[in-house]
Amino acid sequence: MQTSASRSISYSLPWDDAPIDLSFVFADEKPAGRHGFLQVRNGKFVFEDGTPGRFWGTNFNSAANFPPHSHSEKVARRLAKFGINIVRFHQMDGEWSTPNIFQFTKGPRLETTRKLDPLSLDRLDYLVFCLKQEGIYVYMDLLTYRKFRSGDGVPAADQLPPSARPYTNFDPHLIELQKEFNAQLWTHVNPYTGLAYKDDPAVALSEIANENELFAQGFMHNMVEPYRTQLEARYVAWAQNKGLPPVKTPVDLSSGEPTLLSFLAEIQKAYYAEMTAHMRTLGVRIPITGTNWVAGGAPSLETHRDTDFTDSHTYWYDWTWRVTEKKLNNRSMLGERDAWLTNLTFFRLLDKPFFVSEWDDPWPNEWRAESSLYLAAVAGLQGWAGATIHTYRYDCRENVDMIAAPITSDALSGVPYRSGVFDTFNDPAKFGLFYHAALMIRRGDVRESSSATEVVLPALHHPVDPAHPDRTLIHAKDVEALQGAAEIGKVAMRLPDSKPGTHRQVPMNSAIVPVECRELRSDTGELYRNLNKRYGTIDTPRTKVAYGFLGAAGEIILKGVKIKALTDFGVIALSSLNLEDIGSSDNLLLTAVGRADNTGAEYNADHTLQLKLGHGPVQAEVIEAEIEIQTNVTGFKIWAVNPAGSLIGQVQEFLKDGVLRFTLGGPFPSIYYLIQKQ
Repeated sequence: MQTSASRSISYSLPWDDAPIDLSFVFADEKPAGRHGFLQVRNGKFVFEDGTPGRFWGTNFNSAANFPPHSHSEKVARRLAKFGINIVRFHQMDGEWSTPNIFQFTKGPRLETTRKLDPLSLDRLDYLVFCLKQEGIYVYMDLLTYRKFRSGDGVPAADQLPPSARPYTNFDPHLIELQKEFNAQLWTHVNPYTGLAYKDDPAVALSEIANENELFAQGFMHNMVEPYRTQLEARYVAWAQNKGLPPVKTPVDLSSGEPTLLSFLAEIQKAYYAEMTAHMRTLGVRIPITGTNWVAGGAPSLETHRDTDFTDSHTYWYDWTWRVTEKKLNNRSMLGERDAWLTNLTFFRLLDKPFFVSEWDDPWPNEWRAESSLYLAAVAGLQGWAGATIHTYRYDCRENVDMIAAPITSDALSGVPYRSGVFDTFNDPAKFGLFYHAALMIRRGDVRESSSATEVVLPALHHPVDPAHPDRTLIHAKDVEALQGAAEIGKVAMRLPDSKPGTHRQVPMNSAIVPVECRELRSDTGELYRNLNKRYGTIDTPRTKVAYGFLGAAGEIILKGVKIKALTDFGVIALSSLNLEDIGSSDNLLLTAVGRADNTGAEYNADHTLQLKLGHGPVQAEVIEAEIEIQTNVTGFKIWAVNPAGSLIGQVQEFLKDGVLRFTLGGPFPSIYYLIQKQ
């Protein structure tokens, strides 16, 4: 990646190591589970000994959940070096994966999904053991992509989509099969830890079903028999028991009609209650949620009234893999009032912990470096419990030195969007910034907002949005009401008929941030974003960040730090690597990264169509900037660090009157710079 206006360096993050090792910062957190089981107290995640539960992590998808033992050891150490402390095990039951939880290898015909493969379990067990030793917790997915087989005794099994959604929310036999699977998994004793999963405090969170509910029109339209008739009959009986007018059949179960939505909400809420009660009888004691999707809008949120926490997903991605022409989303999110936080804000209840189990700004968007620290900062301001990016990897191949290497083919299970674009493990523009994100979240560098606004939802009023029938039931005007709010102060929903709290309450559709507002600043004063100039800052005592189109921003003045970028776009992040503020710390990490892509990758003029995938090594644009840091420490040396962790050259520094001055991008350009007292 080389243009006349910029230069680049090869910077492929190694698959089995990290250039900088932050594990010493969190050494007292090993092994995972040392603080006891995760619990919910006063709307927050707290471990049994009172330690706050705050997480920054990643997903493992498909085969990445079942690595060889030697791979598990290396990857667990690598994650700890980046500061990660949670991994979500996702798509363990995906039939495309080799291995998956039901079948270690392909070849023999899989007759049933009612048994867990012992070889797959052994690999999963050892991975959990390795993660635990490194202080990394597990978010356990249960039903994600299970493809039911003829031997499962499931009617029309061959016609059901992965996870049999939405039928698994209401069909009694499918529910019993889920309980059977859960019992097998939770009571399984891991020989490497000596504990059943239900008894291991390193397993911190769980969800009942991934992106699976009764409100998405795409799921409810043209339902398969005998399930459609079964659900219709239950609706007719429910209406009769409620004393409602007789239901006219056949019923359009995807209509979004208010009475129907109320029925579906009761069905789904009962499903969550039944599944949770079953896990409690097994001895599972960690927080459990239902699903993690806002497709249902207010009805979906209503079904989570009694769950332990809520969870949602967000992507800065146009999902254009659905169309023939593979157009790319190459927009920056920083010029918009709310690029991707509305879905998260909408699914957060103030009296419950909130977690983001999937987020991404996928490659090859050239501005994706803006996403990692932006999300982490907002999570800190909002008091969210944490987030896991989707995803780390789909497989366990080693020595991969390109971004988004195709996953053995261009598709999985016939779906092309998975062909590598979500792999982040070696992407300097996203994963490369995880050091600072982990520090911000786990140390609580960003202050949580002291104020709160509760948006009062009317009862189950949201109709289907015909433009996105399988995505959302939220009114466009509701979205507008929330835009920009998450960056100003704490925001959450209040369900109909819930007990009013002491927080500021506004009705839905009331804009929290004026539409004409083009500068967003948090009530703590630590977060700022300029929509016109498309850049943002994070200004805390121990972490300071400037991100976005910095070249046009001019000199950026933070408390004790000045940044003047000469490169048009980038992220410059500075964190103390101890508990001291930046001005007093003798150990600092500075990361400077912007565009990053494969060698030889080619696009059309506006970067909306990829012409060539390219190959390794990864090329990162050199960020040039003038930096000033106010400090009371003397004797600093600044070293550029290469992907192997070697000090490749010293950056010339000047210290005068308590101000350390230096320039990035000189004779020893890098992504990472250690600023340490000698």
